[in-house]
Amino acid sequence: MVSKSYSNLLELVSGEPPPFFGRMTGRIPRIMTVSGLISDVDDDPSESVCSDPSSSVQRDRIIIVANQLPIRAQRKSDTSKGWLFNWEETSLLLQLKDGLGDDEIEVIYVGCLKEEIHPNEQDEVSQILLESFRCVPTFLPPDLFSRYYHGFCKQQLWPLFHYMLPLSPDLGGRFNRSLWQAYVSVNKIFADRIMEVINPEDDFVWVHDYHLMVLPTFLRKRFNRVKLGFFLHSPFPSSEIYKTLPIREEILRALLNSDLIGFHTFDYARHFLSCCSRMLGLSYESKRGYIGLEYYGRTVGIKILPVGIHTGQLQHALSLRETEAKVAELIRQFTDQGRIMLLGVDDMDIFKGISLKLLAMEQLLQQNPEWLGKVVLVQIANPARGRGKDVKEVQAETYSTVKRINETFGKPGYEPVVLIIEPLKFYERIAYYVVAECCLVTAVRDGMNLIPYEYVISRQGNEKLDKVLGLEPSTPKKSILVVSEFIGCSPSLSGAIRVNPWNIDAVADAMNCALEMAEPEKQLRHEKHYKYVSTHDVGYWARSFLMDLERTCRDHVRRRCWGIGFGLGFRVVALDPSFKKLSMENIVSAYKRTTTRAILLDYDGALIPQGSIDKSPSPKCIDILTSLCRDENNKVFIVSARSREKLAEWFSPCEKLGIGAEHGYFLR
Repeated sequence: MVSKSYSNLLELVSGEPPPFFGRMTGRIPRIMTVSGLISDVDDDPSESVCSDPSSSVQRDRIIIVANQLPIRAQRKSDTSKGWLFNWEETSLLLQLKDGLGDDEIEVIYVGCLKEEIHPNEQDEVSQILLESFRCVPTFLPPDLFSRYYHGFCKQQLWPLFHYMLPLSPDLGGRFNRSLWQAYVSVNKIFADRIMEVINPEDDFVWVHDYHLMVLPTFLRKRFNRVKLGFFLHSPFPSSEIYKTLPIREEILRALLNSDLIGFHTFDYARHFLSCCSRMLGLSYESKRGYIGLEYYGRTVGIKILPVGIHTGQLQHALSLRETEAKVAELIRQFTDQGRIMLLGVDDMDIFKGISLKLLAMEQLLQQNPEWLGKVVLVQIANPARGRGKDVKEVQAETYSTVKRINETFGKPGYEPVVLIIEPLKFYERIAYYVVAECCLVTAVRDGMNLIPYEYVISRQGNEKLDKVLGLEPSTPKKSILVVSEFIGCSPSLSGAIRVNPWNIDAVADAMNCALEMAEPEKQLRHEKHYKYVSTHDVGYWARSFLMDLERTCRDHVRRRCWGIGFGLGFRVVALDPSFKKLSMENIVSAYKRTTTRAILLDYDGALIPQGSIDKSPSPKCIDILTSLCRDENNKVFIVSARSREKLAEWFSPCEKLGIGAEHGYFLR
């Protein structure tokens, strides 16, 4: 029994219900490529739950769903029409696939392309990406994508999840229901695309990040037993912040339609559980190290595991000749000139704390003039992922601060701050890691941030780089990290110098401490970090999440499931196979057959509605209880948390009624 309503929020154009698609074949049937049209998601109940549970595949298959595919697209340079596609090597989703191993699990990607594809080319592009890359592109009309991504995701969800409240129109985005509807609409389109390739009884679906938080509801509506995991890569705010979101319950209920929800840190998971407790009245329990939420008979698992990096990819980049050449160039530019490099690598956005880092550098030079001419802060500023007034303000502040510091403390041939705003190739960034004596991450809020991990692996280097650096092969490696206590990777880096980025004095002192730290101390800290980062890589993270997802979904086939609710309030009630619904006829028949009956009745919420202001029993309730007590074969008890005085007063007309007051502590 599956609900036939799939959204009461949107006035959408209805189409024919999509057919069921089982195991994927060569070409994807096209459901949604026409701008502005979204197919109706009503489905046949026979297709929703009742697939043959004995069906199996030769190897496990996982569908990875994210806002963006790990694909780079480029127009062909010649006059012929068409596109060239290749993998985005630095994408976490692609690294995840490498970590799982191609031989063990088949991976299919569902997501958007960065480039806009004309509707006339979408079928051809879909076929190429499916056959060559096992990718299913989701095509969104430009206006819808802008309202969904740059609107709701970046102006409302992203700031709120980073603890930025829209206290004024200029400070974050005020809630806009039309943007929310665009967000729901896009999530629904993603569900349509997944429908084209999923085998619901066999495939695992892994949804990534805050762009697709209501997608679990749409998938759970289609297939009650879908094996569904969700991982949030951003922070999850405290309940005091999250409860300001007007659609707070809709998002929580949508996430709870997953089987397993993953977070980077214990704090993020704790905030989510607190929100579920305070806003939905749900409680959780921990059994044998696993945290679970009971939600309408289903156990929703909570996974706490920080993501890792692809160490193999980094080690490959370290072995490139281009990397060696760039390292040699940086040594000539800095080390040979007697300069110590401090390094920052951040996106140009308001939460990365670039300006705070620059102010700390300014204070370091003011308070420690002995470092003038010896220390250089190289700040690599990656392009911002969002756009808007706040990005422009960060850029303007960064440029002006760098200019002021260089004018105040610089001299011919020496600039204390080097700002790099042009995009760097991956090997170039790695070369900066290799040469930098210290890496600084001063974000005021960040979900994870893998820059420190990349820095640690890069500083381990290899034999060829040791020769370029002038090191003996037996020389112990060293590195030092200054990290914000507000980023997700901070708890896992126990050897780092942790700072409050808002405390400029403390950050400046930490920078000075890093510069003066003894070599053996740097070596010990590096050894500790390298051991952790190299063993907890992206493969470890992915395998651990999928192992827990498989464990959580084991009892799917042993449960009877019913879909209830409308729109985003949809949920699945899971019951034991032996469960039977009570019927009035059976109760009356059993009552007449028996000669001894014990009738235990709860009071609040059973005899009296929870929302009732007058909590005393009605005359009709007294009459019914008196009638039941009049039968000598009945033993009738009221069980309540209320006081014995109040219950005795209310039920004084029912002389034969038993009362269990204060949860049964007092009996009459």
